[in-house]
Amino acid sequence: MRPIIVAAVAILVVSACSRLDQVGKAPDLNPVEMSPEHIAMNASALPRTTPPTGSPVKASLWSGGRQSLLGDRRAQTAGDILTVVIEIDDKAEFQNSSKRARGGSEEMGVPNFLGLPQSIDRELTDGASMANAVSLSSSSSSNGNGSVKRNEKLELRVAATVIGTLPNGVLKIQGTQEVRVNFELRELLVTGFVRPQDISRQNEISYDKIASARISYGGRGQITDVQQPRYGQQITDIILPF
Repeated sequence: MRPIIVAAVAILVVSACSRLDQVGKAPDLNPVEMSPEHIAMNASALPRTTPPTGSPVKASLWSGGRQSLLGDRRAQTAGDILTVVIEIDDKAEFQNSSKRARGGSEEMGVPNFLGLPQSIDRELTDGASMANAVSLSSSSSSNGNGSVKRNEKLELRVAATVIGTLPNGVLKIQGTQEVRVNFELRELLVTGFVRPQDISRQNEISYDKIASARISYGGRGQITDVQQPRYGQQITDIILPF
């Protein structure tokens, strides 16, 4: 038992010491280098079209290239950037009610039957009689009521990077954003899969067109630490059965 206690104390000390270096400092931003977005942007994309060998190069103002006046500038390959528009305004309200009641009553007696009930009454104790031999009654009732009310609203815009292309042409995107104000850091993460044809001409896509969307909005810093229960309280909440 003692080695277990020592190990638990050591783990708590190490976890506490890992955060002591943040005392009096603002939370560090995650490095941008070597992130999935940075790696995708550094990867060289394959050319889309290859001009035939020996064919003369013709200059035209109406070419279909991405750099032309009418070119398609939507995100298409790894390293391209598009804007994810998050406008969540969900509301759900459910209310259920049920009520049930049931009652029953049964009585049986033998007041007269060839004089036998009277003969039996003389042998019974005082107050007992065959005139009211059996009397049964029962009743039951149940009442249930439940309601659920939920309302969520979130409006954000974040730039995401195409970090890969699936064999069927679907794009895998990921976008991160960090904003630090004083000693509090706000973090936003968006990942998922989108079809190139769902990207608008403004190079934007709404969150409801992102498959397997994962949207995380949170933060870390001094205010978040105060709002969270301490490690000991979290452990006791899990262990204690009451």
